Amino acid sequence: MTETPTGSYVSTSSTETRSVAELVNDATEQMGRLIRDEIKLAELEVQSKGKRLGRGAVMTGAGALAVCYGGAAVIAAVIIALAGPLSGWAAALIVGAVLLLVGGALAAIGMKDLQNAVPPVPREAITGVQQDIHVIRSGG
Repeated sequence: MTETPTGSYVSTSSTETRSVAELVNDATEQMGRLIRDEIKLAELEVQSKGKRLGRGAVMTGAGALAVCYGGAAVIAAVIIALAGPLSGWAAALIVGAVLLLVGGALAAIGMKDLQNAVPPVPREAITGVQQDIHVIRSGG
């Protein structure tokens, strides 16, 4: 027990009796462990995002293929329906022109979204490191 300037008693911990060299050594070991843990967290987060990205890409591709076949059937039906009042080539030309306009617009929107997309970064790990740096700089 140690008496404080206010006259109360507090128990002394083992850190109060340790040398500065021992405390610096402990701090160095803890910083190394913290950095290794943050790197491991970033690796796990990127791996998880990569797996979800791969699964999403496969599912999107399969869905897009099914939509293409369904769309081709609908396009054929529209051409056949328009071939009644128009000639066959005119119906196909009208439907093709509309599809080209819609496809071009969708492609332009998609390209803009891809250009604005952020690469997959380990946001949680980055936030954790930033918080650790803030705590270290503020002294605990």
